[in-house]
Amino acid sequence: MKAKISIIIPVYNAEAFLDETIGSVRAQEEQDWELLLIDDCSTDGSRRIAERAASLDKRIRLIAQTANGGAAKARNRGVEEAQGRYIAFLDGDDLWQPGRLSRELSFMRKTGAGFVFCGYEFADERGRGTGKVVRVPPTLDYRQALRNTTIFTSTVLFDTEKIPKELIHMPSVKSEDTAAWWNILRHGHTAFGLDENLVLYRRSTGTLSSNKIEAVRRIWSLYRNTEGLSLAYSLYNFVFYAVRAVLRRI
Repeated sequence: MKAKISIIIPVYNAEAFLDETIGSVRAQEEQDWELLLIDDCSTDGSRRIAERAASLDKRIRLIAQTANGGAAKARNRGVEEAQGRYIAFLDGDDLWQPGRLSRELSFMRKTGAGFVFCGYEFADERGRGTGKVVRVPPTLDYRQALRNTTIFTSTVLFDTEKIPKELIHMPSVKSEDTAAWWNILRHGHTAFGLDENLVLYRRSTGTLSSNKIEAVRRIWSLYRNTEGLSLAYSLYNFVFYAVRAVLRRI
């Protein structure tokens, strides 16, 4: 019998965190899931951890990439392999609260949405919440999402009966997750936000997301190159993005 929810974790050199991340999935109140661990040619002990997890729980599958292709390709492989109606993403160092899946499924059914996301809390390298919780709006359409990049990858849930898999695929660009959300919304869908803190977003020293200058460059490139926005409209959206990005982190 197929699982209800397919959870996709791209794995690359996440040895320090992967056990804990997998544990947060196994601790979910909603237990009708499959977990796809997409190993992107890790060079540390991540593959061994994934193999052990798969041997202990038949709901967990290890899928090994033949060449390192980055997070977007790993997630896309997971989408292709997914057997569940619902698809959720989780990064290899983040943590879910036990009610993450059950609360979002209930919210999705209540709203009739095909794309939902939730609030989250920043955490330190040990996975301890810092107390800084990011609140999310009730809904985001395409134009709103250009100004507000609050949708975080480890919080999203999709209903593939409403959002086709080909739309969930991420492009091979920097900030591929944001680009994917914008693409879905540009096709006329609306993202519904559940304003509850259900995810811990671990910010590790040296990760791409911790490099603020690079983050700014990535978003600007999405505006100008991926979305093809004019200079004026890019600047307009960028001002809102920058203010909100700062507020999320203070």
